Amino acid sequence: MSCCMVIATCSGEDEARALASKIIENRLAACVQLSTVTSMYTWQDKVCTEPEIRLVMKTRDRLYKTLETFIRDNHAYEVPQIVKVPIEDGYPPYLDWISDTTG
Repeated sequence: MSCCMVIATCSGEDEARALASKIIENRLAACVQLSTVTSMYTWQDKVCTEPEIRLVMKTRDRLYKTLETFIRDNHAYEVPQIVKVPIEDGYPPYLDWISDTTG
């Protein structure tokens, strides 16, 4: 079983909770953690500083492309952050839980 984390951001709490709920309901991730962050970035030649909600999703490696497509299709941003971070090692019962919980 190969697992990964997927990181994305949303502009606000309501959007982040709605997206996280849909991801869990569709069994695309075993867990989605939401946290408030401040993002500084360049967009259309302008430096921006915005509050965002970061989503950290734990899922199976084989579900990444499906999850990426789902996020793109359900996200308000023109170019949403969607980053896959491999899990090289972890507590086996936790990794088993991720595998058992996802579709």
